[in-house]
Amino acid sequence: MLATAVLSITAACGGEGAGGEIKLRFSYWGSAARQKMTQEAIKKFEAKNPNIDIEEEFSDFGSYYEKLATKVAGDETPDVITLEIRGLREYADRGTLANLSSTVNTADIDSKVLGTGAVDGKQFAIPTGVNAWSLVVDPKAIKDAGQQLPDDTRWTWEEYVDLAARITAATHGKVYGTQQSFNPAFLQIFAAQRGESFYQGDKIGVSPNTLKAWWAVHRKLINTKGSPDAAKSAELGALGEDRSLFATGNGAMGMWWSNQLGSINKASGKEVDLLRMPKPQGATTGGMFLQPAMFYTASSKSEHAAEAAKFIDFMINDPEAGQIILSDRGLPASSKVLAAVRDKLPETDKKTLAFLDRVKDELMDSPAAPPKHASAIEDILKRYTNEVLFGRMTPDDAAKKLITEANALIAG
Repeated sequence: MLATAVLSITAACGGEGAGGEIKLRFSYWGSAARQKMTQEAIKKFEAKNPNIDIEEEFSDFGSYYEKLATKVAGDETPDVITLEIRGLREYADRGTLANLSSTVNTADIDSKVLGTGAVDGKQFAIPTGVNAWSLVVDPKAIKDAGQQLPDDTRWTWEEYVDLAARITAATHGKVYGTQQSFNPAFLQIFAAQRGESFYQGDKIGVSPNTLKAWWAVHRKLINTKGSPDAAKSAELGALGEDRSLFATGNGAMGMWWSNQLGSINKASGKEVDLLRMPKPQGATTGGMFLQPAMFYTASSKSEHAAEAAKFIDFMINDPEAGQIILSDRGLPASSKVLAAVRDKLPETDKKTLAFLDRVKDELMDSPAAPPKHASAIEDILKRYTNEVLFGRMTPDDAAKKLITEANALIAG
């Protein structure tokens, strides 16, 4: 169970502690395991910087952004803030974030990955680590169903749907071929394979035809019983890896971020693996990309901007921090830190690294920060997807209304 705690919240951004100690507030989300390793890294930083005291503001993911928004609105912004790419532009445009262009060493971060943390030419965010949206498979479950692993360099969406249906049929429904995913990263890859982007400037770049084709994959999986029905799929879509079909032994495939392979492996008790995403026949790109697992940012109102940048620099660039955190926040963005921890990574993370090395020449450029309200647009996508899958709207109507509503939200 995710731990929920908010520790040592001060009344204002920054502040001086007893004896002249500088207090820095650091907000992040995650599991109890993440909190434990982060606390260990913080102790290392404090030992190296005895004049700085890091005060955690930690919570589970479900409540994180609501709490952060409340703090920012109340002029109690933490000094160092963890963000996802979907919230970056929103906080940058509000003036909440400091420009870190000249205060954090980014020399060892790939320029394309680093660029995902820039808004209007200013480096507001530093990537912690990278991952890729991928197809996760349980090879043993597929073999036990009398099926073979696909050649992921060439398999199509039709072959994916067919394989899922055959697995379910062969196991008499005890193991579903796949677990459905409604993550926008899936649609982003699907659209890229068709020559489109999720966003085109400050508008939705996905066409109605691509939305309908994407929904058709979901519907066919349900109709062929390659996945659970709409109700169960929607339920599973809201749950984490520890309650997935992998975890219960009832699934052979699914889509997740590559850095989740370790937790899926642990939850399932099996050796799972990563494959390339399927693509349409004749597609010139697989559409996959590297994306930062998350970013570190700093408050523009911090009374201790230099110390905030120093802490971010430590978390990104210090091999000692890297050896504690390993791949928890994605495979380290710093090439030097990755080299330092490579041999210490758990076996599943080594497998993830090998997979990313294998596909790196096929990957598209990392996406830029999306327009404001990206989080709300994800909610719109889920809502209309449910309308289609539950048969309450036609794909034609849903596609038109989704694009209209999302564009109005961006423009508002």
